[in-house]
Amino acid sequence: MRVLGLDIGEKRIGVALSDPDGIIASPLAIIEHKSDESALGQIVALARQYEVGHIVVGLPRSLDGSLGGQALSVEKFVKLLEGLTDVPVTRWDERFSTVAANRMMAESGVKKRKKKEKRDSLAAAFILQGFLDREKR
Repeated sequence: MRVLGLDIGEKRIGVALSDPDGIIASPLAIIEHKSDESALGQIVALARQYEVGHIVVGLPRSLDGSLGGQALSVEKFVKLLEGLTDVPVTRWDERFSTVAANRMMAESGVKKRKKKEKRDSLAAAFILQGFLDREKR
């Protein structure tokens, strides 16, 4: 079963997709978050296109585990998404996923201007991979 991973931001949404066996996560796309309606439509279309059986959304908790303003915004977005699809949606603690994505790009020599393009989908892949690894156990 394929799983879709999302890193939801105010300007962009990073999207990652698992392989058909649900073992490996890979960056898939960036969705410009111009409006919730447009972004949600694109996510639902991707879920249909790839016959996704589960969606994992990164929930940006504070270091102490509490939910701040961005997390509440993501939670609102997730509730809208759940109303548009029958695919189960899981919230996943995304602390440090963007930090890990930035570190990986720096270590691999990604040029500064390309980082914004890749960071969000790579962060989504980190979120999704964490979920997939937990599911394997």
